[in-house]
Amino acid sequence: MLAAAVVFLAAYAWPILDPDLPALWEGVCEAVLTVVWALFAADYAIRVWLAPGRWAFVKRNWFDLFVLLLPMLRSLRLVQVVMVLSLVNKRAGTTLRASVARYAAAAAFLVVFCAALAVLDAERGAPDALIQTFPQALWWAATTVTTVGYGDLYPVTASGRLVAGVLFTAGIALLGVVTATLASWFVDKFNENQENAAATRAQVAELADEVRLLREEIAARDRLTGGERQPDRGADSEG
Repeated sequence: MLAAAVVFLAAYAWPILDPDLPALWEGVCEAVLTVVWALFAADYAIRVWLAPGRWAFVKRNWFDLFVLLLPMLRSLRLVQVVMVLSLVNKRAGTTLRASVARYAAAAAFLVVFCAALAVLDAERGAPDALIQTFPQALWWAATTVTTVGYGDLYPVTASGRLVAGVLFTAGIALLGVVTATLASWFVDKFNENQENAAATRAQVAELADEVRLLREEIAARDRLTGGERQPDRGADSEG
């Protein structure tokens, strides 16, 4: 599925980045998109079939079904790529925080790149459109996903504004993921310091108990030794 997602993204991006692409290769890219979309649909159908609760699975993954049922909306096709990468990321055998951090970084790059492609595809050639080249689209996507929004570039078509709406949501979600990850890291470090301090106090108390026991043992030996020597001193005095 990861390989299919990469092929899907390449087939989508090539005609947009190269507007002079021959019609033959454009047809090849469209065919690849159709085949990969069918593969995504088959993957979703298999997961529904294998799910213990099929209706519950559909309700939990309703957006996947929504994207699959609207294959003609090119801007939404790229969401499927993000979903596939997310599924692959969930299967990685790493800690949750490392996984989330890597996913957030990869998702930020992927969302900006895909949004730039989608808005350029929607805006190029439209009357009064400000976004006509990929660098312009990339700049717009970067400023939008970070919620900076200079306003120098903005979409004017309905499809471009739909991409912008998706990008607004993605930017807020990514910011939330990064913030939550940092907060979790700080909380865990604080808890780790507290645990270390508690362990240190326990070790100090244990050492104090051992020292006290050693002192009591030494004192008992001194008393025993002193008691045994007293008769000897008395015998010496009588002699």
